[in-house]
Amino acid sequence: MKLYTIDTGLFKLDGGAMHGVVPKSIWNKFNPSDEKNLCTWAMRCLLIEDNNRLILIDNGIGNKQDHNFLRHYYLHGEDSLEKSIKKAGFGLEEITDVFLTHLHFDHCGGSIFKNGEKLELAFPNAQYWSNENHWNWATKPNKREGASFLKENISPIQESGHLNFVNPHSPSPFQNFEIFYADGHTEKQMLPLIRYKEKTIAFVADLIPSAGHIPIPYVMGYDVRPLISMEEKENFLNMAVEKDFFLFFEHDPAIECCTVENTEKGVRLKESFKLEEVV
Repeated sequence: MKLYTIDTGLFKLDGGAMHGVVPKSIWNKFNPSDEKNLCTWAMRCLLIEDNNRLILIDNGIGNKQDHNFLRHYYLHGEDSLEKSIKKAGFGLEEITDVFLTHLHFDHCGGSIFKNGEKLELAFPNAQYWSNENHWNWATKPNKREGASFLKENISPIQESGHLNFVNPHSPSPFQNFEIFYADGHTEKQMLPLIRYKEKTIAFVADLIPSAGHIPIPYVMGYDVRPLISMEEKENFLNMAVEKDFFLFFEHDPAIECCTVENTEKGVRLKESFKLEEVV
């Protein structure tokens, strides 16, 4: 098995929304905002080469949205989904599986590209993975999340015949990772726990979007069930300490991976490092 960091670019989101009830005087120290109160965030994905499978976990915003949409998010940086996959030594057509932690636009937008007026799979030979509860949640969105679930990112997957559902009550369909389900941020978010050389690398997605979100009260204003987010995060972090997980951050603009430890203030970051230092 080989693992590759796939950087798809940077974007900006409101700092207050990303930190919920935590005051700006605290969070601004570790992710300073600009004059519009916006902070820069990564869209960092993961590619797993496992025997004859190439499994891509999440895929960023993509590039098919129009200016009116993208002007709110200030996409920037030199990286892109296609460039990063090519840098890893592969083409889009070689991806066998696209595992979507959830269907918010910054996690699944790269699934589909626009060919003229036609929407097509960005990974034509891949099977796309979600779960039935989350799919139904996303395709019949509540008013709070409606702007995050974009039909053009979601419907073409089902229409293509490439959609698969993971069953939370059955073994993982992937040989070398299990799935941790979390309902605080959105219904049935799926976090891969990847077994790699006697280690567990946890792709923590939006349960813990950055190293700055490790303290339990630091949950996003975007979460639909913030109290559940806090409970899930506490349980997950205790497990991460006990089992010595390596956390892989999707949105942290600077820290790619870290370990955690118990302190007098609760679970906190222990060491930070690049994925390539592990693999």
